[in-house]
Amino acid sequence: MFDNYVFTEGSCKNVQEGDKIVGFELETLITYYRGIPCSMVHDIKVKVDNQEIEREAIRFSPDGETYFTLEELETVTTYKWEYGVQGHVRVLKEGGLSKGEHEVSLTTMIRVAYIPVPFGGTKVRKVHIS
Repeated sequence: MFDNYVFTEGSCKNVQEGDKIVGFELETLITYYRGIPCSMVHDIKVKVDNQEIEREAIRFSPDGETYFTLEELETVTTYKWEYGVQGHVRVLKEGGLSKGEHEVSLTTMIRVAYIPVPFGGTKVRKVHIS
């Protein structure tokens, strides 16, 4: 239902720290009609060119400033991912994405209090890294 919110078009880019590219990042909107505590983010999956990224390499930030591992997210109740605010999914990968076109898939799954199973969506986009 909210699949078009999952992966914001034009948001995929390499992340540089100092003179080194440490990974890549993309943005997502929540697949729900209201904000949730970060502990309610059930799972995030990323695939690049049909290769799944290891869970340990994925980080999430509800504000683009503070990043959490997916394991840490399970207990993060003091940060909230607000409706309409871009969440940031960062993948730690030395050198980031190579220049050129890539097919990137993002899946986000969340839990809410009155729905008994996690839900979310997947969006696949062709991205160009220059």
